[in-house]
Amino acid sequence: MLTIALPKGALLKDTIQLFQAVGLDFSLFLDGKTRQLQITDPTGQARALLVRAQDVPVYVEYGQAQLGVVGYDVLREKKPQVAQLADLGFGGCRLSVAVPAASGYQSSLELPPHGRVASKFVHCARDYFRQLDLPVEIIPLSGSVELGPITGMSEAIVDLVSTGRTLQENGLVEIDVLFQSTAHLIAHPLSYRIDAVAINHWVEKIRGLQLAAV
Repeated sequence: MLTIALPKGALLKDTIQLFQAVGLDFSLFLDGKTRQLQITDPTGQARALLVRAQDVPVYVEYGQAQLGVVGYDVLREKKPQVAQLADLGFGGCRLSVAVPAASGYQSSLELPPHGRVASKFVHCARDYFRQLDLPVEIIPLSGSVELGPITGMSEAIVDLVSTGRTLQENGLVEIDVLFQSTAHLIAHPLSYRIDAVAINHWVEKIRGLQLAAV
């Protein structure tokens, strides 16, 4: 039976709607009363695992799931050994550098050498500033990175931005965008080769939906 890793959080509703459109129903995960972390589609064709978004590529890489849906930001940060099959187009956001509006900085290159940057995306941030040849200290945080500049712990942050409202409400502005991110369909490379027919059946259905929407 095909196993699919679904991401908790912002991408879940759109992901479930995507699979419903190709004939797989995992909508029980949207029921606030359920505590199940694994459910089987009523047709018996596939089962889904509900996991943290950051863990989706881990389950796929280690073969516990043959397919998964995850944001491109997670793929860039974790660099898992998975096959990227399709950009699904939803869950759009961007990974950006932001600073206090009062700082006067207008680009990352204006940040002071050996300054501090707070981020959940440690590897992405480090790679970005390395490409700029600007030495900075990356401070790893797991939440509320906006507090870094507010408390004076860092000159800047690297974080996901969707509407920009959170930045604005905390007196921060974007000065650079590292990359755009949307939800991606990924697969376990070995499973994709060995069981290509079964997996491709669903992949082609999803791709067909994308083409029909264009």
